[in-house]
Amino acid sequence: PYTFANTLSPGDAYKVNVLTQPSNPTQFCSIVNGSGTANGNISNVQVNCGVIYTIGGTVSGLTGSLSLNDDGGDTIIVSASGIFTFDQPLGTGSTYSVTVFAQPTGETCLVTNGSGTVTNSNVTNVQVTCTTNTYTIGVTVSGLSEAGLVLQDNGGDNLSVSVNGSVTFATPVPYGSPYAVTVETQPSNPSQTCRIPNGAGTAYANVTGIQVVCTNGTGTTDVWTWESGSNQAENAGSYGSLGVTAPTNLPPSRDSAVPWKDSAGSFWFFGGTAGEAVGYFNDIWKYSAGEWTWMSGSNSLSQAGSYGTLGVSSPYNVPQARGRSAHWTDSAGNFWLFGGFGYIASTNLSGHLSDLWEYSGGQWTWVGGPQGYNQPAVYGTMGTGAPGNIPGARHNSVSWTDATGNFWLFGGWGIDSAGTYGDLNDIWKYDGTQWTWVGGSDLSGQPPVYGTQGTPSSSDTPGGRDGSVAWTDSSGNLWLFGGETNFINGVYGYYDFNDLWEYSGGQWTWVGGSNVTNQTGSYGVLGTASSTSIPGARDGAVSWTDTAGHFWLLGGEDNVGNLYNDLWEYSAGEWTWVSGSNVCCQSGVYGTLGTPALTNVPGARYRASSWIDSSGNFSLFGGTDSTSLYGAGEFNDLWRYQP
Repeated sequence: PYTFANTLSPGDAYKVNVLTQPSNPTQFCSIVNGSGTANGNISNVQVNCGVIYTIGGTVSGLTGSLSLNDDGGDTIIVSASGIFTFDQPLGTGSTYSVTVFAQPTGETCLVTNGSGTVTNSNVTNVQVTCTTNTYTIGVTVSGLSEAGLVLQDNGGDNLSVSVNGSVTFATPVPYGSPYAVTVETQPSNPSQTCRIPNGAGTAYANVTGIQVVCTNGTGTTDVWTWESGSNQAENAGSYGSLGVTAPTNLPPSRDSAVPWKDSAGSFWFFGGTAGEAVGYFNDIWKYSAGEWTWMSGSNSLSQAGSYGTLGVSSPYNVPQARGRSAHWTDSAGNFWLFGGFGYIASTNLSGHLSDLWEYSGGQWTWVGGPQGYNQPAVYGTMGTGAPGNIPGARHNSVSWTDATGNFWLFGGWGIDSAGTYGDLNDIWKYDGTQWTWVGGSDLSGQPPVYGTQGTPSSSDTPGGRDGSVAWTDSSGNLWLFGGETNFINGVYGYYDFNDLWEYSGGQWTWVGGSNVTNQTGSYGVLGTASSTSIPGARDGAVSWTDTAGHFWLLGGEDNVGNLYNDLWEYSAGEWTWVSGSNVCCQSGVYGTLGTPALTNVPGARYRASSWIDSSGNFSLFGGTDSTSLYGAGEFNDLWRYQP
């Protein structure tokens, strides 16, 4: 027996530790009954010394990283199935208690034979068994009024549904595994069709947000039709012969092409991106009567331009390859192109452009701006046009035409008056002969100034941004939604907006959405307008204005790179989620080429091209999808939506 020199008062706490182990490293001493509260002399503390032995065992089924603990003190990380051993050995007579300190992500591990007393050998029989967590896949059915609906998950787990409400598939899905809920069998009455706008994803918890929406009617309104192109990414296309229409012609896959519609209602587009690391186009394509025609430019990537003489059209003129340009169509149906980002393979030069072009009568005319890259703006005096004025080189701007035919340009990523790159908030007007700096700053990186929602002010501004979408109303006023910027209050990052603005009479009005960046969407009920519904923050979406003056928005990318295929309508001050998914990263449902169906939907994408045909139908071409089951990259599929 040993007695410590210090004495304790009644009620004092004590804890006896081994301060120094014996000098022989093969011996280890441990404490039993070493802590408590003094209510008299303490005589039951035991110091057990003996030969030291390791504590360990076997882990099975582990795919992640597991943290184990012995007796609350010795903790180790195990990263693979197999044999494990704790770092701290124990002496004969010592107790051990192995527990899971931290479970691996997506797994649950259980310990057997985890506790005991060390005798005269190493402990090797602790068993840790890990299993992957599984999660249920649940759906909510609405609008169902007929029998016969059968849903399917991952191509095999069938679920018959006869009533509206929440139902769950029988087979759970392992953590981190995909799920894909589809309609295996439509209701027996052909007048009803059920669709699933958000049926695919990855299971990291029980899935409960999938919607199955059933509607009556088999018409062709409010449905998507896959009209042309491939359902696979990175399609090489087929140019055919220049100027010759053929059913086998097809533009190569791309994003950021600039579209326009001629007076006959045919769709045209110029250029675009084959992928930033691949190259840029300077070809022109025409789509009419269901067939494509290669009209101008090169069938090779990243070609230099041929500017010719300033102001003189020529069949030999052509802009250099580029994407993300600003563009307009004048009252005569002529196409105008400004700036963008380009690359020339022969010189290995790339940069932002600020040249202005007109395409009319099958020929290009270089109208203004420099031939070189990365030129700062010449702002002149705000409100005063001058022949020498020119916006700085930029891409991802917003452009529109007012009621009197003037061309307008807002923001984008480019070069300010000081030669600094950044997001711009300057506003320019082109009257057909000269540019006028109308508003905004001549310096990049300007923050938004929101003011009072619904109240116009000369001091309010959306701030510098690029990748926004825009519409014009019947009065020629601009409406602006979303976009991105890399600086907020001087802090670098990836920031997306979901604010809605109107520009009218030289003033901005913050109309709706949040004044805080990176907001998620509020979808509400599919097909139902609501004052609380709003798309999430994004850039690179596409837009249309229908014959009734309503604004439409599809897809885009959020600040962490998720892509969307949700379709929204804005009317009478409210948003309606109309089609597509309320979660990211959905693949398209192509259906049968040329056949409209309620179940069809384009996959998630951004930087697509859009236009409206003479019947008021929306068309969507190409864009980039980084997550599709049909491959990652640029697409050349053509879709039609009849609202």
